[in-house]
Amino acid sequence: MSVSEDREVTPAVQPAAAAAPIADPGPLGLAGFALTTFLLSAFNAHWMNGNSEGTAFLGYAFAYGGIAQLLAGMWEFRNKNVFGATAFSTYGAFWIGLYVWIQVVPKALTTTGHDLAWILVAFAIFNTYMLLMSSQVNLAVFGVFLTLELTEIVLAVGNFTGVNDGISQAGGYLGLVTALVAWYTSAAGVSNGIGGKIRLPVGRPLVS
Repeated sequence: MSVSEDREVTPAVQPAAAAAPIADPGPLGLAGFALTTFLLSAFNAHWMNGNSEGTAFLGYAFAYGGIAQLLAGMWEFRNKNVFGATAFSTYGAFWIGLYVWIQVVPKALTTTGHDLAWILVAFAIFNTYMLLMSSQVNLAVFGVFLTLELTEIVLAVGNFTGVNDGISQAGGYLGLVTALVAWYTSAAGVSNGIGGKIRLPVGRPLVS
C-alpha cells in the first residue's frame, strides 16, 4: 500500500454559497407605517367624530403597522441595512406595543393621557437621532422622520396638558402629513424597485 493510499483523505472545503438577494422591504415597512399612522391621525384630527368609534386603526396597528413593519425590519437586517432595520423594527414594535397597551389598559386613549405622553416622549428621543441619521439617506426619508418628529412632540404636549384638545388635534393633522410623506416614499421605493418608466424622485441626501 502506498503512502497516498494509507493517508486519510480530507475533503476539499467548499466556499459558502453567496446568499441570494431579496427584494427591498422598505416600501412595505413604509406602507404599513403610513396606513396605521393615517388611521390614528384621522382619529386625533377629529375626522372620525360622529361617524366612527375611533378604533379603526387598532387591528391594523397590530397586523400591518406592527407585524408587517417588524418583518420589514428583520428583512432589512438580512440586507445589511442597519438604518432600515432599526427604524422598521422599532416602529413595528411601537405599534404592537400601542395595541397591547390599549387592550390592557381600560379606556387607555381617554383616561391615561400622561402615560401616552411619556410613550411619545420616549419615541421622540429615539426619533431625534434617527432624524439626524436620515439626513444621510435621502430627502424623502428625511421628510418622514421630520414630520414624525413634529407629530410626536405636539401629541406629547397635547397629552400632557390635557386641557387643550386643540394641541392633540394639531398633532393629528401633522400625523396625516406624516402618513402622506411615508406613502409617497413607499411608492417611490416600489417604482424604483420595479425598474419601469415611472420613477418617483426621493431627492439627494442632505448630508453626504
